Amino acid sequence: MLQFWQGKSVLLTGHTGFKGSWMSLWLDQLGANVSGYALQPSTTPSLFESCGLGYRMNSVLGDVADLERLKQTIQHSNPEIVFHLAAQPLVRQSYIDPVGTYMTNVMGTIHLLEAVRTCPSVKAVVIITTDKVYDNKEWLWSYREDERLGGKDPYSASKACAELAVNSYRDSYFSDSSFDKHQVAIATARAGNIIGGGDWSQDRLVPDSLKALELDQAITLRNPHAVRPWQHVLAPVHGYLLLAQRLYEEGLDYQGAWNFGPLDQDAQPVLAVVEQLHQLWGSKIPVVVESDQAKPEAQLLKLDSTKARSLLGWNPTWDLNMSLRKIVEWHRSYLAGGDVHKLTLKQIEEYARGVI
Repeated sequence: MLQFWQGKSVLLTGHTGFKGSWMSLWLDQLGANVSGYALQPSTTPSLFESCGLGYRMNSVLGDVADLERLKQTIQHSNPEIVFHLAAQPLVRQSYIDPVGTYMTNVMGTIHLLEAVRTCPSVKAVVIITTDKVYDNKEWLWSYREDERLGGKDPYSASKACAELAVNSYRDSYFSDSSFDKHQVAIATARAGNIIGGGDWSQDRLVPDSLKALELDQAITLRNPHAVRPWQHVLAPVHGYLLLAQRLYEEGLDYQGAWNFGPLDQDAQPVLAVVEQLHQLWGSKIPVVVESDQAKPEAQLLKLDSTKARSLLGWNPTWDLNMSLRKIVEWHRSYLAGGDVHKLTLKQIEEYARGVI
């Protein structure tokens, strides 16, 4: 993987976000020429600003709802590989602003695909969606890529719609039969609940828990027994990099949908994750349960990543416990005034030792 990315021209939408920042740093470390298109970071502080990423890459601030600006940015960047991460990523926020959620997640994806149509340099596109695209029956077994799409809340449904839009564009404008002409391979990637250092997003379990621990305050949980597929942010990012490389090198054989989820034992209840964080932090705070029935969320969701493991050779390097250890290490260093950029690169290097 190291040699492949050297000198590659790569564009990310959503590069100012939590996952986009980790991915931008890893690509830069691998020697890629990285450009990004996104809104300002949505939190203060943010990993993007803490690592000085605006000075380390070609960063363009813009909205994926602005088709013309997005087209201009992609044409100017002339990328070979595109990762689409820009999104409204929160279930609860989607209840508050469903129109904005659909605009960003559906039309933003369509705008990205339109921009790719006008840029002949692009060879591989990875559209990042979510594990929540499935019509979740909350059964015990894990979802595979060919399961029915759905989504009860606006966020989940908007991401399922984005998947359908990708399929439509691929069939209409980037078809297998005309691949020799367009030479663009497109895939979607569905990951579980990502965690990692440098996440200050609202209404997310680990950031909320760390803030409560830092202030020695009670942590409020909405669904303490809900089971989620937890994974360190570097696990799916590694999967996206492997997938993009295969799309670039082998094209049609790697198109379609791909799951990137943790091992079954790392699909844990919310309360179990909080208890592990308490243990690693070295202190315990009260847990308050506050169920919001007006804004329901799924109680059980697991992914089957056999396809990625078998065909891409992908596997998570860190299990849930190690991921939480790395998060506590990162956050304590941040609070102590440590060099965030160095620490983040150090963790990328530690993770990469297990995959490269």
